[in-house]
Amino acid sequence: MAGDKPLSPFWAPSRHLDRRPFLQARGAVTGALRGFFAEQGFTEVETSVLQVSPGNETHLHAPSTEIMRPDGSRASRYLRTSPEFACKKLLAAGETRIFEFARVFRDRERGDLHLPEFTMLEWYRADAPYDAIMADCIVVIARAAQATGIGSFSFRGRTADPFAEPELLTVAGAFERFAGIDLLSTIPGGEANRTALAAAAGAKVRVAEDDSWSDIFSKVLVEHVEPHLGQGRLTILFEYPSPEAALAQAKADDPRVAERFEVYACGVELANGFGELTDADEQRKRFTESMIEKQRRYGEAYPLDEDFLAAVAAMPEASGVALGFDRLVMLASGATRIDQVVWTPPADDR
Repeated sequence: MAGDKPLSPFWAPSRHLDRRPFLQARGAVTGALRGFFAEQGFTEVETSVLQVSPGNETHLHAPSTEIMRPDGSRASRYLRTSPEFACKKLLAAGETRIFEFARVFRDRERGDLHLPEFTMLEWYRADAPYDAIMADCIVVIARAAQATGIGSFSFRGRTADPFAEPELLTVAGAFERFAGIDLLSTIPGGEANRTALAAAAGAKVRVAEDDSWSDIFSKVLVEHVEPHLGQGRLTILFEYPSPEAALAQAKADDPRVAERFEVYACGVELANGFGELTDADEQRKRFTESMIEKQRRYGEAYPLDEDFLAAVAAMPEASGVALGFDRLVMLASGATRIDQVVWTPPADDR
């Protein structure tokens, strides 16, 4: 706002002093979680930031760069949006329990809960069902709270007890409860299904003519479902509809939904986990469709990582999760913005 006094740089001693308790909490949480993974027999890994493809989700955007080879030729590379591709290659190599505190990058993201550069905590269990990873998440979040001594998470007037038994809620159940929509009856099978969801959601969200089924789903989720999640206790939202499966496998007894879950506290999404897809042909199909849609919407698309697709075909059955580590530290330390819990905010920030 015009006339406002600009913030001092993050390294100004007075501002750093205000942030230091949150940064100390970050160290305590990091140590506690490394202890948990050690107890569980996990190996900590470090995977490469530069990738042939940063991920193939329609609405994720990655910074790009070039590398110069010894012969002077150049090759395009991307800063990863997740360590997922690299970690799954390690599963294919024979690793069975791995975790990483991974620095990741996303364009077009900035706010109290978003940074263009942040830390993702990812871990994977080979030969384990995805409810084992759900159970891990509950323990990880409680360990973070124990490490800082906080009794309750709070954010924007909402609170959640990180030690209470979480609420388990299917996506279909959440849409019925909070938006009055029978979601599973609209799972895509043609334009009629998109029309059915548009009709059901039209009184609740603005539906544009070119909105896809997934666009309408996302609008309802963000505007009418997420604000109710993680209030009083954690919420585990699971069984995402098949169009939102991403890298998750379909549920064996109901292919309308996928083995995908998300964990919420105080309306904040903390984690996104999968029973991992190991069908390389299906993964290629999903990626290709996503990149066609990305090109239509944004005028750009990322290449497919053929090495990753080969690894998908070779990897064992597994489950994994990506947890926003900075968000977890923010809640566990009592901070109100994500940039309060990172040692040096991104270069475009003050």
